[in-house]
Amino acid sequence: MTKLRSRRHLVFVSHSGRDTWVARRIADGILAVGAEPFLDEVEIEAGEDFDDKILSFLERADELLVLLTPWALNRPYVWAELGAAWGRRIPIVGVLHGMTPTELQKRDGVPVFLKKRNLIDINSIDTYFQQVRRRVKQRRRIRGKR
Repeated sequence: MTKLRSRRHLVFVSHSGRDTWVARRIADGILAVGAEPFLDEVEIEAGEDFDDKILSFLERADELLVLLTPWALNRPYVWAELGAAWGRRIPIVGVLHGMTPTELQKRDGVPVFLKKRNLIDINSIDTYFQQVRRRVKQRRRIRGKR
C-alpha cells in the first residue's frame, strides 16, 4: 500500500483489530484492481494522531468497506467510521465474515442504514473486487476526457 500520494479511487477498510489479517487480504485485493486502500496499521505511524489520520482519509475516501464480524460490531471505531461515511453519503460496502445477514438483522444497535444494504459474504469478495476494478476504469475514462 502507498502513503496516499495519488488521487486514485480511495477505499477505507474498516475492521476490528481481531480481523487485521483478513482486512489485509482485502486491502491487497483492492490494491490489485487499481484502487488505493486505507488500513490504519499501514497508514498510521507510531506517534501520529490516530483520530486525525482516520478522519483525514475518510474526508477523501470514495467508499468505505466495513468488515462485519461479531467482534467488529462491538468496536466503537467501526461505528464512528461507518457514521462518518454515512454522513458524507459515500458508498458503504458491508462484507460479512462469521455471521449471516439474518444474524446482523437481529443484532441490537445495528443502524437501519446498514441493515438495508446489499451485503457481501466474504466468500463472494471477488465480486466486490470486480466492481471496484470497474469503478477505477470508469474514473480513469472520466479523468482522461478532461
